[in-house]
Amino acid sequence: MTTIDGEPCVLLVHPSGAYNRRSPWSIPKGLPDEGEDEAAAAVRETLEETGVACEVVAALGEADYARTRKTVVAFLARPLEASVDRVLAPGSWEVDRVEFVSFERARELLHPDQAPFLDRAIAALESRTAP
Repeated sequence: MTTIDGEPCVLLVHPSGAYNRRSPWSIPKGLPDEGEDEAAAAVRETLEETGVACEVVAALGEADYARTRKTVVAFLARPLEASVDRVLAPGSWEVDRVEFVSFERARELLHPDQAPFLDRAIAALESRTAP
């Protein structure tokens, strides 16, 4: 999550390949390497797929995919560099598009089974700014 032109934005990726042309967007994700915890894997996968170095600020829990029963664990993170463009060059063959989008736009693009992460991210951000 970052703020661009005063607007809170989340980082999403689109999977590459002709067969994914109409696929929904996703949070950067992947499996942990041996001995790696989930938060470290999230930071590494984000860097590998997007080129964005980040740090975790909150855990967002798990979401189960309805069709495949795959479980995704997510984290709210912020880029280490303050100045970030909205559209970035993919850092991996796995993705063909990388963008920071508004939370509203993310709801339109994001894989439906990952949508709960948006609400959890908003709640985490609100709790961090509450007095």
